[in-house]
Amino acid sequence: MKINLDRLLTDIEKYAEYGKNQHGGVTRPSFSEADHSVRKLFINELEEMGLRVTIDGAGNIWGRHYRKGNKEGSIVIGSHLDSVPNGGKFDGPLGVLMAKEIVKTLMESNVTLDHDLEIISFTAEESNDFNLSTFGSRSFVGRLNAEMLKEARNSEGILLSEELEKVGGGLAQFPIMEDMRRDKKAFIELHIEQGQRLEDRDISMAVIDTVVGTYRSIVKVTGESNHSGTTMMDHRKDAFTAAAEMVLEVERYCKQFKDDVVGTVGKVEVFPNAANIIPGQVKFIFEVRGKKEEKLEHAVNRIQEVWQEIADRRQIEFIQEVLLDQKPVVFDKGIVNILQSTASEMNEPCLTLPSMAVHDAAHMASITRAAMVFVKSIGGKSHCPEEYSHPIDIEKAGNLILKGIINLDRHFLD
Repeated sequence: MKINLDRLLTDIEKYAEYGKNQHGGVTRPSFSEADHSVRKLFINELEEMGLRVTIDGAGNIWGRHYRKGNKEGSIVIGSHLDSVPNGGKFDGPLGVLMAKEIVKTLMESNVTLDHDLEIISFTAEESNDFNLSTFGSRSFVGRLNAEMLKEARNSEGILLSEELEKVGGGLAQFPIMEDMRRDKKAFIELHIEQGQRLEDRDISMAVIDTVVGTYRSIVKVTGESNHSGTTMMDHRKDAFTAAAEMVLEVERYCKQFKDDVVGTVGKVEVFPNAANIIPGQVKFIFEVRGKKEEKLEHAVNRIQEVWQEIADRRQIEFIQEVLLDQKPVVFDKGIVNILQSTASEMNEPCLTLPSMAVHDAAHMASITRAAMVFVKSIGGKSHCPEEYSHPIDIEKAGNLILKGIINLDRHFLD
């Protein structure tokens, strides 16, 4: 039994038409016109399959295939349908459409599962105008509640509560999600890797056992502004050159790790930002991601120690405001083992890797057993029109989840 690859690829191309732009990418943020249209398409297709469709308070779309077996609860598979501006056609939709294809394959093959099988399309996984990424999954697991969101507005002043009602959700329905989540026995999400680890090893897929932790802070470096012509080099307290050295230290330190620690400075502001004034202050956002909590903490601490040495030597000061200190998420070992053993049964090579980005599965892991499968990304491209995964790699990853669900249903879950 295998998924119907041609049918899946046709689905991917069809869905990519919603929000397609003149640059060849897909622009489909949640609550946009394109998002409304693709939601209607998806709901209609789930209903045509005979699934029971439910839209929860966060606008997440659930399609339930009822079991013929005798075990309570459901196995959930899916991802998200929204995109970043000028994004690709695979990030998110591949996981949702693969879930639909897997359910179709099981139905056509008359396979009886002991648990219900559910498809999920989460709302607003990507960054959006409400500044609430992974909104649907965070809301579903209770990390966002109606009280926290009642005044949430986008850049145009439109209330999030109004947008939710337009897609069939609403803050008044949030309490219902608490009852819904007790029913979920397992969650598996398929996603493109968005990196080059699989491509470097020429392996089609990976089982994901961890989502990295993330430390992020705003760093303010303060020196002294002065005239760029009359202030000699030895008399300067240049905040920008000090910040530059600090940024290079992030790169230098994190390069010693192979796959499980990365560091980034992705936003910098220079004050007063004038050609003839020595910069007196710089603000930048510092981020480190790591698979293991102790390595993450050690990296942050060591970088800050060197920063202090730089500050002392250059006679400048720096302070930090922590924006995020999120610990790594460890996925369920039982599901990870089932997927690994299933790959072995298929005689397919399969790596075990951490996810260096946060996905909906990281939040679902707080309420149920969860894991992910990555498929090889060509060139590591993502969030751009060039995003691509070869059909043969997609097929292997889809069949891994298809067969893994059967093994999970029969041999692992109560």
